[in-house]
Amino acid sequence: MTEPRRAGGQLGPVTRLTVGWRESSSPVHLATHVSRYGPVPSFARASSLTEEVTAAGLTGRGGAGFPTGVKMRAVAAQRKQGVVVANGMESEPASEKDEALLARAPHLVIDGAVLAAAAVGADQVHLTVPGNKSWLIGTLRRALAERARAGLDPVAVELHGLPHGYVSSSESAVISWLNGGEAKPAVVPPRPFQRGVGRRPTLISNVETFAHVALVARFGAAWFRQAGLPHAPGSMLVTLSGAVRASGVHEIEAGTTIGGALALAGADRRSRAVLIGGYFGSWADLTEAAPLPLAAGPLRQIGAAPGAGVLVALPEGTCGITETARVLAWLAGQSAGQCGPCMFGLPAIAGDFAQLARGRADSALLERLKRRLGTVAGRGACSHPDGTIRLAGSALSVFAGDVRAHAAGRPCLHARAPFAQPPVLPVPANRERA
Repeated sequence: MTEPRRAGGQLGPVTRLTVGWRESSSPVHLATHVSRYGPVPSFARASSLTEEVTAAGLTGRGGAGFPTGVKMRAVAAQRKQGVVVANGMESEPASEKDEALLARAPHLVIDGAVLAAAAVGADQVHLTVPGNKSWLIGTLRRALAERARAGLDPVAVELHGLPHGYVSSSESAVISWLNGGEAKPAVVPPRPFQRGVGRRPTLISNVETFAHVALVARFGAAWFRQAGLPHAPGSMLVTLSGAVRASGVHEIEAGTTIGGALALAGADRRSRAVLIGGYFGSWADLTEAAPLPLAAGPLRQIGAAPGAGVLVALPEGTCGITETARVLAWLAGQSAGQCGPCMFGLPAIAGDFAQLARGRADSALLERLKRRLGTVAGRGACSHPDGTIRLAGSALSVFAGDVRAHAAGRPCLHARAPFAQPPVLPVPANRERA
């Protein structure tokens, strides 16, 4: 295993999850996987792995950043036998990390999920991925067949392809679907660790989190903490795009600065803004954000969070208001349709942003938009409205100069001729989820 190479004490790239990725983009076979990482370890006590994960300080890599050891303990403490769910839905259009991990290192994810199941006393593992990615489902089926032939897994591992929409990756939506319902967020409590799949205690985490569990099981908490910061240990996968030369998935030490992460992909120094965390994230001034670690604590000072490890550098000359308006229109169409803030508030906000982007704002638009953002905040049945208005509010702040110009009928060149430059942020078609 390659350890971090630091220059002048700075955090940077590391190769842990991504061993062998540069040599081949094909899925790794089981024999190669074992030669890279060693066999799946066993533990004398079921709780030993939970203790090691807790000592490692591993937090969820799906966006919420909750301590994984705490989740594992909560499930193990319940009276009923538990279930484990490895969430690979990755509905964030600007993120590619989970897909890349599952496509190249499926056995690392499955190792971690099976080991976690043994640690919490679960007898079933569910692996969920987007149902519209048949090639990925095929890759995972072949990996599971390899493991079955080798008699590797002591618990059943079941693969599922779910309807793919922005809200279908949330924990409660995944559990709802596995319980025979729609892939839509459900009201909590109860929390998954209390009553999840089949009304049983459920440990549900992002697939990258389980891959880290597999590494902690093999190499220990002290090894895991050799990378990253004391309050943000280990490594993480990030998706870098926008004004960069080498867009794609990179592995970095947790807590690497935003500027340092973007430099790995050859970021254009003329870029002045960055989207942090994806479409539920925040825009930030790049000069202000660049020296900050990509970690929850430091980013709070600018109202941001690492999310699913997404960084998009906005190219020079690209209109941030126009880009945000495109995303807001898509997010409004991705609503689960379960509450008023989503059904009525988000389309209204998206409509205001569309007018603003086109430079056709009426005199009351900005005041109306700010009022709508305040009305929607904290009133949704799930996190979808809050994430959407977080993005909208950050755009109004970071691109304040453009907002004033657009509101006065002086949109930038990109807004007057929206097809003159290709869009930067990927926005899928807003059609029925499948």
